Amino acid sequence: MTDRSEMFDKLKELIAPFNKKGVELSDATTFAGDLEWDSLTVMDFVAEVEDSFDIVITMNMQAEIENVGQLVDAVLKLTD
Repeated sequence: MTDRSEMFDKLKELIAPFNKKGVELSDATTFAGDLEWDSLTVMDFVAEVEDSFDIVITMNMQAEIENVGQLVDAVLKLTD
């Protein structure tokens, strides 16, 4: 099982190509506000996460995930 800091680091690597503004990432970093992602970028990123971890993030889950910390927790739960 992966611990939270390892998961944060793995997701940080996945976020990097989408982080066009070079925003410093933390648990509180928001996708819409801080990273300024549009819906297409979000869909591309979600597909990348799903492929990398062999999981499915439902639309309902996506709607609740607003920041990096929430994403880390959700992926940890789905991979547990």
